[in-house]
Amino acid sequence: MMILLAIFAVSAQEVPAEFVAAFKKGSAQELSRYLGDTVELIIQKRTMNTDKRTAEANLTAFFNQNKVSNFTVNHQGKRNDSSFIVGTLTTSGGNYRVNCFFKRTSNGYLMHQIRIDKNE
Repeated sequence: MMILLAIFAVSAQEVPAEFVAAFKKGSAQELSRYLGDTVELIIQKRTMNTDKRTAEANLTAFFNQNKVSNFTVNHQGKRNDSSFIVGTLTTSGGNYRVNCFFKRTSNGYLMHQIRIDKNE
């Protein structure tokens, strides 16, 4: 019975703990491991459809301007071959709502959209 519960818990968890840890550190380099080849990146209403390298550079710039002190996952969900998280990023520049959308690939789940908006 415990084995069955453990298997269910692992399969229900779609967002890797390392992904959450990367946000908690404000590490764009670690987050880039979870980026798809193309990413829609929205930071403070500035939208760009970009490649993985440019997305990482923009996230690095954001984290350099907003030193991260914490990240908490408020909600996560899964439907078919996609999943998402909604979290709160606590930084020196204030709190931000973070939405990340993932698609299932042969390598697991990769982000195809990241949205970071300042909480008012």
